[in-house]
Amino acid sequence: MANFTIKIISDNVCPFCYLGKARLDRAISAFRNATPKGETDNFTISWHAFYLDPYASFESEPVRQHVARKFGSLSRVDAIHERLAQTGAEEGLNFTFKGLVGNTRDSHRLVQLGRSKGNATENKVVSEIMKMFFEEGGDITSIDDLVKAAERGGLDSTEAKEWLLSDNGKREVEQEVNEAVKLGVTSVPTFIINEKYRVQGAQSVAEFIKQFTRAKAAEQGQGE
Repeated sequence: MANFTIKIISDNVCPFCYLGKARLDRAISAFRNATPKGETDNFTISWHAFYLDPYASFESEPVRQHVARKFGSLSRVDAIHERLAQTGAEEGLNFTFKGLVGNTRDSHRLVQLGRSKGNATENKVVSEIMKMFFEEGGDITSIDDLVKAAERGGLDSTEAKEWLLSDNGKREVEQEVNEAVKLGVTSVPTFIINEKYRVQGAQSVAEFIKQFTRAKAAEQGQGE
């Protein structure tokens, strides 16, 4: 048996983070299925905040318009989104890119509330936030949309709304963002396995399994 801690540094409006999560889930399932009978590998996942745009406004705008300012033309944005949609479909994700994007601090604060209920709830809340934004055309800055995602993720809707209307979780989010900078993280997703082994970006299932194997061997004193 091996114990894995996986720290995921991400932003909730990063499409590669959504892809990376899907591939991580597949890798964990495949790794467990390959584990000899009688052994159980434990995976504890935690999500840590990163800002793709630290200066993003709390007034949201259509994601297509937002991305076009970075890449210079809507036609280029549409081509990028089409490729991402095709890749996402292979992982069972339905990217629509119809969401409204803006400052992601509140969405990260909601993840903090999820964490207080346990890692399973934290992971589910992240999934539902990303699904709301990427697949359902939701607004990442909307308290109403975030609360709906929170409820689907297993949180009480009243508690989630009260949390978002307060400053709860703000300090913790800023600490995580600063910690990512200190760790030298410049792009997301970044997966850190057992505080040592990194997977950068939405890598293949095989790459995740490779790092799991290295981490398990090290834990069992078999080298890296």
